[in-house]
Amino acid sequence: MSMIHSSLFCRARRGAAPALLAMAVGLLAGCAAVRPTLPAPVPGMFDDAHVAPASEPLDPDDVLRLTPEMQAYLDKNIEPMARKRGVRAAITEALYDRRKLQLEYDASTTRTAGEAFNAREGNCLSLVLMTGAFAKALNMKVTYQQVETDDMLSRSGDMYFYSGHVNLLLESHYANTVGKYDSAGVYTIDFMPGEVALKASPISEDTILAMFFNNRAAEAMVHGQLDDAYWRAREAIRRDPQFLSAYNTLAVVYLRRGDAVRAEQVLSYALHAAPDSPQLLTNDLQALRTLGRTGEAEVVRAHLAAVEPTPPFFWYLQGQAALRRGDFLAARELFIKEIRRAPDYHEFHYALAVADFELDRLDEARSEMTLAMQDASKRTDHDLYAAKLDKLTAWRAANVHAPTMLQ
Repeated sequence: MSMIHSSLFCRARRGAAPALLAMAVGLLAGCAAVRPTLPAPVPGMFDDAHVAPASEPLDPDDVLRLTPEMQAYLDKNIEPMARKRGVRAAITEALYDRRKLQLEYDASTTRTAGEAFNAREGNCLSLVLMTGAFAKALNMKVTYQQVETDDMLSRSGDMYFYSGHVNLLLESHYANTVGKYDSAGVYTIDFMPGEVALKASPISEDTILAMFFNNRAAEAMVHGQLDDAYWRAREAIRRDPQFLSAYNTLAVVYLRRGDAVRAEQVLSYALHAAPDSPQLLTNDLQALRTLGRTGEAEVVRAHLAAVEPTPPFFWYLQGQAALRRGDFLAARELFIKEIRRAPDYHEFHYALAVADFELDRLDEARSEMTLAMQDASKRTDHDLYAAKLDKLTAWRAANVHAPTMLQ
């Protein structure tokens, strides 16, 4: 099991409008009030000589570059509206009104500003980048912010991802608002309803770019593209050497490549700045065990148990085991436990729906399947749950006398 601390795999909050791109996945340093301080990367941390060139080299300047298509949209739609109604109304309506761009939420890929605009879809970080690119073209001051909120956990295969949240603070220059109505010169654009009022800390453009490359590294690993993942994690560190999550990502890349020595070196370096990080400790434990350093591994295991007594997906995995042995009632209780600490994660609601179905709780199963569909951050998952929900609804209609509660 590898733990990656993500900056944005933006998660969709239940009840959010479909066109509003809520939060997605990538790789952020978490929500600590005080950012850890790291020295310069140590010699030997990188292994360029043994890594193949990236299949799709990325120019960091491309991430926030205004493409010709974006410039045309700015000229035709945003600037005329800004002259009439002010830049605030123009940028929010032109970009996020459902009748305009027809944006869709998709957490599967972190896109550049131009890619998100052309595809008309993206995750939270992609939308932050796209909005920032348009705002800067409108001569607005853009401040990226890391929002202090509970990280969300997700997984792909045996890799687990932690997702944080970012938004933007926009400030109109006085010359942009003369003769027009703007209710505030400084305002926040946030893609996750209900999070705007939470405490947020400004981060640099280099940090937002580090998050982008860290996201891309994680996504490359999901697809088995370890060389690409290496170069993207490396670029994240180059962009912001204080961005802790990128070191964790680089260590996971090394573990996947079978280089536990370098992985442990990177993790030890990062743990000096964040000694209680469950993600770093989990990966360090794996590296030490791979290297046969059992004594050190036991020390890390004990520390991890003290920091995080119940690891992520603990109740879920126990519930899956209960399902396999046919103990559906025990599975149901375990899935409920997991949902209590992560109420917006789709897999947990789907698992509970399966347990409820096996217990003839058909109405409850349908309700949980609906929640799984609403919480899905990828279109493929959403469509899968929607199809299962249709089948379950048809089953329920054909079995109107089936019990809905197990006595």
